[in-house]
Amino acid sequence: MIPAIAALALTGCGDPNSEPIYGKESGLPVNCRAYVQVAIDAYRAHKYTAEETMNGLERNCGLFGGIWGLTK
Repeated sequence: MIPAIAALALTGCGDPNSEPIYGKESGLPVNCRAYVQVAIDAYRAHKYTAEETMNGLERNCGLFGGIWGLTK
């Protein structure tokens, strides 16, 4: 019963990271799903080291990330 109530409560919240969102004017990532993909693409293109990529992920989408849930 409790898991069903919890699941029902979460469905009403919506997921701000269900799809990547980019700024209309800047084209920069607005939510974590978009940022993660940009970070992966930049790492694979050898623009940043693994350390720099992980630092950016933590800074933007970590526990106290700057764009975590920003789209609400």
